[in-house]
Amino acid sequence: MIFLLNHLIYALVVFIVLMAVPNLSLNFLERKVNMPDAAEITEGVEENIKNDTGIFEEYEKLSVVDIEEPKMIKVYNAKTNQVMKIDFEEYLKGVVASEMPANFNEEALKAQAVTARTYLLYRLKKYPDGQTEHNGAPVCTSTHCQVWTSKDDLIASHEEGWYKQYWGKIENSVNSTKGQILTYEGKVIEPLFHSTSGGKTENSEDVFSSSVPYLKSVESPYEGEAPKLHDSVKMTVDEFINKIKSAYGDLNITRDNLKEKVQLGQVSKGGKIKTIYIDGTEVTGRDMRSLFNLNSTDFSFVQSGDEIEILTTGYGHGVGMSQWGADGMAENGYNYQQILKHYFTGTEIVSMK
Repeated sequence: MIFLLNHLIYALVVFIVLMAVPNLSLNFLERKVNMPDAAEITEGVEENIKNDTGIFEEYEKLSVVDIEEPKMIKVYNAKTNQVMKIDFEEYLKGVVASEMPANFNEEALKAQAVTARTYLLYRLKKYPDGQTEHNGAPVCTSTHCQVWTSKDDLIASHEEGWYKQYWGKIENSVNSTKGQILTYEGKVIEPLFHSTSGGKTENSEDVFSSSVPYLKSVESPYEGEAPKLHDSVKMTVDEFINKIKSAYGDLNITRDNLKEKVQLGQVSKGGKIKTIYIDGTEVTGRDMRSLFNLNSTDFSFVQSGDEIEILTTGYGHGVGMSQWGADGMAENGYNYQQILKHYFTGTEIVSMK
């Protein structure tokens, strides 16, 4: 009798607690990915770089290739719709200052400088006569290519003292790597980059249309300081459902069957969502990212009462160099050559004539 009474009391307590907490969370799209912990990843990264370049050693001597660095380039200004002529190396300073925080470690800024120079040369070779949409220029100043901002606009957009504190550092990152580019099997690469991978970068074929041998998934463990490593978007359940239905038709989804109707499809090697199924309809992770304006395709849902929170890890497409990962590596003693070779698999850093 006492045993039965105790069980009744326990059941009553549980019932009262459940009634007092109406917004119990319902998690879905959780992924059971067997990822090593941060210490294991860091150890693996260090071992790989030791094998390739010799961790913490001086810069390696670079081969000189038969490529002549251009003096002046055409750049389409997306704000003014005008084509400008800019000195090749001076252009890079405006890119580095626009694409990477100036307070980053200088080795990370050097990595960005080499990446920017390589990307520019890649575009010059791919579009020798320029692009029609850029009025005959091979590159533009927007995120369609790589962001460039004039020195005057940079000074105006930053707090007082920014130029004095950081411009010399930016100039040095470009000048000290002058003429240096990345190649793969003798060809100039397209060195993609992004803000924050979330711990592991993506294979190019998992995000874009083709497999690129130097854009492979690698660990990126030093991103703990990235401001957008974790983020979320909140909305009501009705808003969530209506947005999906507006994009994919009148699917049979309700607030009561979301966990049943929203199912995980494919997951990339980098641990991000390639596809999900909503009431049997396949939706790509990229489309979900665009629909809900998410920071990345590494996302999951938490339904709590009348609210849904979409949790994200990382920021950007995840392919190539993680900028916050690069800064973290630099802060941990890696030089720009080691950073670049880590994120761009099998590449060589060479110097133009």
